[in-house]
Amino acid sequence: MPLKFFLKLYARLIGLTFLILLLCAALFLGVNSVREQFWQERFSEPLLRWIAASPHPGQQYHWLAPFYDFRITRPGDLPYSDVIIERLSYGQVVALDSSIGQQLMVQDDQGRILALRFRDIYSDVAETTALIARLHLDDMPAEGREEVMMQLSDALAVELAPIRDQSELPDSEVLERVSERGISFYHPPAQDRAHVLIRLGDGSLVDLTLSPPFNPWAWPVILLLMAVAGSVLALALYLALRDVDSNLRAVESVAIRIARGEMGARVDAGDSRLVSRLAAAFNSMAEHIQRLVGVQREMIHAVSHELRTPVARIRFGVQMIESASSPEALQKQLDGIDGDIQELDELIDEILTYARLEQGGPVFALQEISVSDIVRQVVDEQQMTHPDHSIEADIDEESERWSLSDVEPRYLHRAVQNLVGNAARYAEKKVRVHCQFDEDNCRIDVEDDGPGIPEEDWEKVFTAFARLDDSRTRTSGGYGLGLSIVRRILYWHGGQAFVSRSDELGGARFSLVWPRKKPTEHSL
Repeated sequence: MPLKFFLKLYARLIGLTFLILLLCAALFLGVNSVREQFWQERFSEPLLRWIAASPHPGQQYHWLAPFYDFRITRPGDLPYSDVIIERLSYGQVVALDSSIGQQLMVQDDQGRILALRFRDIYSDVAETTALIARLHLDDMPAEGREEVMMQLSDALAVELAPIRDQSELPDSEVLERVSERGISFYHPPAQDRAHVLIRLGDGSLVDLTLSPPFNPWAWPVILLLMAVAGSVLALALYLALRDVDSNLRAVESVAIRIARGEMGARVDAGDSRLVSRLAAAFNSMAEHIQRLVGVQREMIHAVSHELRTPVARIRFGVQMIESASSPEALQKQLDGIDGDIQELDELIDEILTYARLEQGGPVFALQEISVSDIVRQVVDEQQMTHPDHSIEADIDEESERWSLSDVEPRYLHRAVQNLVGNAARYAEKKVRVHCQFDEDNCRIDVEDDGPGIPEEDWEKVFTAFARLDDSRTRTSGGYGLGLSIVRRILYWHGGQAFVSRSDELGGARFSLVWPRKKPTEHSL
């Protein structure tokens, strides 16, 4: 995987994670701000309604003013919005945040607004409720307190119970505080509810148990955050996979078009990085298939054309055998037929070699062989085949020490042999094979003093079954496959073959260039 693509994908994942965290944090704060206000109003509602139910709350609960800023006003005196005034008129408890705590308000039956200000609603409401409970319980005789406790518990939404067993007492710190103040708020660590220990006038103790405090991590909030995070992830995954699916469908569409015969169809990867390598590999495969199909069509057309001449000569020779009047004439026709068969055999060998190289070639292992030895061997063989020509090998002494190269000897021999044999057919008298090796590359130039090749035909000569219209005609022999085979052999060696004009001899110069060393074995 490319590092740039990995870093880009990693950055997107980090950005997506940050976006999810930011969205969940904003949602968590927004939802909990509403939930907390709702909880504050619900939690304090029993206390405020109890106070509002008193016919004279200002007189009965005047002791609340120094501690909790207890006030009684009219709706017109409140500097609040119409929404708050309307909510109060409906009998709802309203909680408002201020710089010094939360202000809780409720409207009584006479249209008055009762307001209390708490620094911490949970503990302050608990202590206020305990003080009101102690006030009413102190006025009752001991035998009637349990019934009053039940009434107070229902009205104030708490649990009041007398402490009769010493094991129910809290720790000594709570007891010291209750002895000083008469009440003590405490929250046992193993419980989710807080308690207020109340000491009545006669010394008896009463335990007041509250409802659970506000929990910002309630399971509905957790489920909501999980649903939002999952939805964002699903959306991001859908958008990412939609792009991948679109590109894969494009590849599938092109594959179907190629299967229908549209060999020129190609995949356009666009800006996508996920399938760009797949698209490049697919297009490379499609180009290779298109080239192979084209080569196959050319070969079928060319082979059918090339076979006609020797087959026609063989048919003619067979007909002439029937009318041969002497043993000499019969032998002449038999020799001609044998030559035509030999020509067919050579043509088939050339065709099979070219087909193997075009379609990927046989698998072979490169060997460290002296290229100069291969060149000298080819020169010696071709000199015997063409005794009327001067065929010489020109190898620099300084290059000789770099002549060891990783090659496939049989195929490199075939490539050099094709070039030297081809040069000998068209040369006037002289063919020279010049070798130049260095630490990195090997180069072989085969030059002749023949008519040469026009520059506009330099690329055409490497086309299968191609023949030029000048001196390189059918009468010179060959089938137009030799140079194609040479180019394919050099291709599978990682090099290239090209043609130019010889500056010294004046004819054609064919050059082979390839890397001298390969790190590993190479498959044709």
